[in-house]
Amino acid sequence: MGEHVQLTASDGVTLGAYRADPESPTRGAIVVIQEIFGVNGHIRDVVDAYAAAGYVAIAPALYDRVRPGVELGYEGDDMKAGIDLRSQVPLASALDDITAAAEAVRGAGRVGAVGFCWGGFLAAASAVELAGTIDAAVGYYGGGIVANLLDRSPQVPLVLHFGELDHAIPLEDVDKVRAAWPDVPVYVYAGAQHGFECDHRASYDAQSTRLGFARTLRFFSEQIG
Repeated sequence: MGEHVQLTASDGVTLGAYRADPESPTRGAIVVIQEIFGVNGHIRDVVDAYAAAGYVAIAPALYDRVRPGVELGYEGDDMKAGIDLRSQVPLASALDDITAAAEAVRGAGRVGAVGFCWGGFLAAASAVELAGTIDAAVGYYGGGIVANLLDRSPQVPLVLHFGELDHAIPLEDVDKVRAAWPDVPVYVYAGAQHGFECDHRASYDAQSTRLGFARTLRFFSEQIG
C-alpha cells in the first residue's frame, strides 16, 4: 500500500519517510511518529492501518539525521542501539522533521499526529509546540512527558494512552499528567504493559490495542475528519 518518499526539513536536511494513501476518499492526514526502533515493519503497518481508515499517513525517519535507514527489533542489542540513537536526536530536530512530514501531507486537509514510546512523547510535544502545523495529537505510552512538558499546556487537542503495568511510566506519573492537563483525556489500560500496541513485542495486548485504536479513530474523526 505504501511507498518510501523523501522530505526536506526547514534546515535543509533531507530525510526519508514511509507514506500510504487511502483508496477511499481522504479524511485528512496523520503523521505516525516512530518508537526508538526506527521506521520499521511495525511503524509501516501502523501507517498502512491509518491509510486503510481513510487518512493519508506518513512516518518520517527521525534517525536519518544520524544514521539513514534504521530498522531495529525490540530486544537485546537493538534495544541498546535504539536508546543510543534517540539520545543523538535533539527535540528541536525531531519536531522539525515532524513538521516536514505534516507539510508534505497538508494538501489532504487537517493533520493529526500519533506516536508510540518515544513517538508518544513527541506527539505530546507536538501538541505543545506545533500548533498550526499539527491540528490534533495522540500519544501512546510516551515517557518523559512529566519531566519535560508539564510546565506548558497543549495548544491543540491531545489524547494519551498508557498501560497500567508499564515498567517505564509509573501510574504516579500518569496522575501528574492528569493533574497538570485536566482537559486531556488520559486512558489507562488494565493489565497492559509498555508497548502494548505493538504486535511485534512480547508485551502486545490485542484487547487494549483494539480499544485504543477505536478511541483514537473516534478522536481523529472528530478533530481531523
